[in-house]
Amino acid sequence: MVVVALSSRRELAAGRLRLWPRHLTTDNFHRVAQFPVGTWFGNSVAIALTVAVVTVLCNMLAGYAFAQLRFRGSGVLFVLGLGTLVLPVQVIMVALFRLVTGLGLYGSYWAVILPTSGSAFGMFLARQSIRGIPRDLMDAARLDGADHWRVFWRIVVPLSKPLLAVLFFMSLLQSWNDFAWPLIALKQNELYTLPIGLLYLQGQFGPDYGATMAFALIDVVPMVVVFLVFQRYFVQGFARSGLR
Repeated sequence: MVVVALSSRRELAAGRLRLWPRHLTTDNFHRVAQFPVGTWFGNSVAIALTVAVVTVLCNMLAGYAFAQLRFRGSGVLFVLGLGTLVLPVQVIMVALFRLVTGLGLYGSYWAVILPTSGSAFGMFLARQSIRGIPRDLMDAARLDGADHWRVFWRIVVPLSKPLLAVLFFMSLLQSWNDFAWPLIALKQNELYTLPIGLLYLQGQFGPDYGATMAFALIDVVPMVVVFLVFQRYFVQGFARSGLR
């Protein structure tokens, strides 16, 4: 990807790819800059961050409820939640479209954010991790008069930082790379995200592999950087959730 993005159109047309371009060029990035890449990048950041924050909060609350609360039908609800993992998103796209249209959200950020917030797998990870927290800590807090809300924020959340990092990155990555639903829900060019922008660029440039790889590089690098920075938290989070 990097080699193609930094290669000239002449080298690419000749079909002689090397491990490193003979003549480095940024012409591909200049052609990409003709499009509102900055706006699309900002849209991707705004949507992905919002989805990640909402998803982490929902998953942690659901995981705490299934791990610590005893209520009728909790096992059935948990199994039904996990059952959604085998349900392809394409099956519910028509229903989602009718829902966001009926709520007047079609063509806005919220049409993408609300339907994609929450994750059954994230709920499972949160439940497994919270069940691993010593129950004596929570019982001691309740003896001191703490309710479930205070136990959640004062004990569970501080002890679940690696898990929070895992849930946040998983949600961020999924939302960042999401293509099909944003393509349906967003109708204005200025609201596009980077994956949709890449499709738009290919439609304008045709088989311009240099510009395509330059744009793809802009799309990929941020997530790679985030993963490298928080890598140790991801490993700890999966280990504490019982997934080795």
